Amino acid sequence: MSLLGAFARLSLQRSGAVAGIAVARCLHTTPILCAEPLKKKKKLDPQIVKQREDRKKKKIEKQIRRLEKNARQLKPVDELEVPLELIDEKDKRQRKLVPLTSAQLEERALLKKQWAHYKHDERVADYQIIDRLVLAQNKALAELRRESEELYQAAIDIDPQLLPVAVKGPVATPPIKDYVSPDGDYLHQSMKWEVK
Repeated sequence: MSLLGAFARLSLQRSGAVAGIAVARCLHTTPILCAEPLKKKKKLDPQIVKQREDRKKKKIEKQIRRLEKNARQLKPVDELEVPLELIDEKDKRQRKLVPLTSAQLEERALLKKQWAHYKHDERVADYQIIDRLVLAQNKALAELRRESEELYQAAIDIDPQLLPVAVKGPVATPPIKDYVSPDGDYLHQSMKWEVK
């Protein structure tokens, strides 16, 4: 700006106001960039350049191998780690179980078999009761149908008083116009794992 003003003053002194303004409009300046001449690149021995590239390549390959090794390992989960207090108290908490004798093992096996037979018989008895009830019901309905078709239809008709259920309100609620659902607040606690 000061350079432009100096040129404008110079031109005003020589040829008047009109010429000075014209000169000032035609003159453009750029900021000083403080540039230095470029340094000459040193010519390196091609063997040294190749050694440097090889070192970089080996370093990258080593990192890749390390990542591949760690890829098979699972990340530790804090919830699954056993607290150190429990590890210290392991001997106190360990139960000293007396080994079972062969007689006790045979008795337990016999009890399991007896229990399995009992439950099987119980289930078979339940199925037999249900079959008898269904057979008696079908027989009674067949007799009723022979007597009167109207009574049969009334008998197989569903009775709404059997299960007193009252349902009020629409099954599906219509959406509210221009309703913006609020986003839930959450605390992001996932851990970051970085390879050094």
